[in-house]
Amino acid sequence: MTVDVVNFGCRLNSFEGAVIRDQATAAGVDDAVVVNTCAVTAEAVRQARQAIRRAHRDAPGRRIVVTGCAAQLEPESFAALPGVAQVLGNEEKLKAASYAALAPVQVGDIMAVRDVPEHLVDGLDGRARAVVQIQQGCDHRCTFCIIPFARGNSRSVPLGMVVDQVRKLVENGYREVVLTGVDMTSWGQDLPVGGGLGTLVRRLLAAVPELPRLRLSSIDCIEADAELMRALAEEARLMPHLHLSLQAGDDLILKRMKRRHARADAVAFCDEVRRLRPDVAFGADLIAGFPTEDDTAFDNTAALIDDCGLAYTHIFPFSARPGTPAARMPQLPKSVRKERAARLREIGAAAHRRFLDSQVGRKVEVLMERDGLGRAPNFASVAIDAAGPLARARIVGIDNDQLVGMPA
Repeated sequence: MTVDVVNFGCRLNSFEGAVIRDQATAAGVDDAVVVNTCAVTAEAVRQARQAIRRAHRDAPGRRIVVTGCAAQLEPESFAALPGVAQVLGNEEKLKAASYAALAPVQVGDIMAVRDVPEHLVDGLDGRARAVVQIQQGCDHRCTFCIIPFARGNSRSVPLGMVVDQVRKLVENGYREVVLTGVDMTSWGQDLPVGGGLGTLVRRLLAAVPELPRLRLSSIDCIEADAELMRALAEEARLMPHLHLSLQAGDDLILKRMKRRHARADAVAFCDEVRRLRPDVAFGADLIAGFPTEDDTAFDNTAALIDDCGLAYTHIFPFSARPGTPAARMPQLPKSVRKERAARLREIGAAAHRRFLDSQVGRKVEVLMERDGLGRAPNFASVAIDAAGPLARARIVGIDNDQLVGMPA
């Protein structure tokens, strides 16, 4: 039997899922399912509970361990679910000793954690690209977000450890690595050596010249340092795709969210990156129906999709998280939030289609993910009859939400 890990939420959970499997196996666990939860929305928590109940129903004798952000915040409620043998906090889940211990609930004070555990993983099962953690936790306090209280304070993975992990993955055959964290653009602020995310990117690419493709996960545009902008302009192996944590396009709503940028900052950032790297594609997270959002504020957010030239949109209807300031603000009706989210998705889908149209006729290098399907450098999905891991393609058309490529 094996240790199966069910990951919910962010890319960081995907990386930690590989660590969890290694640590549980090292502890002698050989027949278990570990549910690695997310807490970013109420829906994410509901899905995790549903997965736990399904695991108990489908294999009633199997050991169930619950961990991740939702477990860190609500350990007793998860411990009470039928079939749950252990609940582990976000720090405890990364230690073999936690799985060997008999204590059913092991959740410590995440705010007291100061270091990032040094774990190297061989790869991520079933994935063509590997995810590497460079940072953990968050020092910001956006009014809608509960994650800092589940992940703790911001702390960086030292550069040497990041290099060692990437080098190991490349040796194991990975051709693309995605850097991830809770607040990636804060990398380096707690380290004795100077430099930010851009410094890490430049030094990593120099230290691992055999890595063909490096990609960034979600970043905060207002914290992008000058070295990162130079890397985008000069480093061809840094993929032209940025996912931005924008959340809204109205200045008053951004202020009430306690974000650190204004609408104009987001637009200016996208314009400048596009000037430096014309082939870049942007994605963004946007929240629909934040408390007090009126029609004008919503229209400003909707217009941001075109004003920033977003190719990909990740839309959330606002979800009040207990314990956050936004949960105490005047709430919009759920029906309004749902309807506005649907409208944003429609606008985002139209923008995505225009982006795909603009790619027809171009030649790109595709990272093959599975038979007949891969990703272009700008993260567009490409259907192509080619062998991996990397294939040259000429984009000849569009099929639904995918580009169609021919070997070039």
